[in-house]
Amino acid sequence: MDTTAPVLTIDGPSGSGKGTISRIVAQRLGWHYLDSGALYRAVGIAAGWADIDLSDASALVRCTFDTEIGFRDDAAGEPRVIVNGLDATDELRTETAGAAASAIAAIPEVRAALKDRQRVFRQLPGLVADGRDMGTVIFPDAAHKVFLTASADERAERRYKQLKDKGVSVTLDGLLREILARDARDASRAVAPLRPADDAVRIDTTGLGIDGVVALVLDVVSRPSAS
Repeated sequence: MDTTAPVLTIDGPSGSGKGTISRIVAQRLGWHYLDSGALYRAVGIAAGWADIDLSDASALVRCTFDTEIGFRDDAAGEPRVIVNGLDATDELRTETAGAAASAIAAIPEVRAALKDRQRVFRQLPGLVADGRDMGTVIFPDAAHKVFLTASADERAERRYKQLKDKGVSVTLDGLLREILARDARDASRAVAPLRPADDAVRIDTTGLGIDGVVALVLDVVSRPSAS
């Protein structure tokens, strides 16, 4: 970790567009990119492979320390996530993996075990970090903070389109229920609940296209930092 490297945190609920926006902004700035949710999903997948009960906190903590997680780009430049030597990218994107990530993220010991892993991504020339507690817990001293949101209905529609385009059989009503349930879990957990940092710029992406949101986020980065 290089504490001199600037950080832009982009937090928000599931389906707010933070992953897509964060990747594009990182490319535009020429900065490193951290998908913190992928780390939690990776641990959830590893736990599933090992038949670990998601209510067994001690086993999940051991799994967190034991799981090897790597990132690389494929020939097309698309990011791939390697879990214990296996490409788990497609499995990471499933709703099952998302639900597992949300469940284990509520365990304080798991969050503590992953904290240092996330902070090592802070390197020059800078880092764009996307997640749910990047601006509040992992990088509270970040020079720039954004909190993206959107209506639950729009977030469900976005996810529905993404999954249908990949040939996944889902229902819009089912996705809406899952998103609302995940929102409730993430906002009510005792440790690092989902909330905007006090100094974050809030951006409602409802009805906005990707280019419009990217422009708004880059505008935040262009402003002089409070520090």
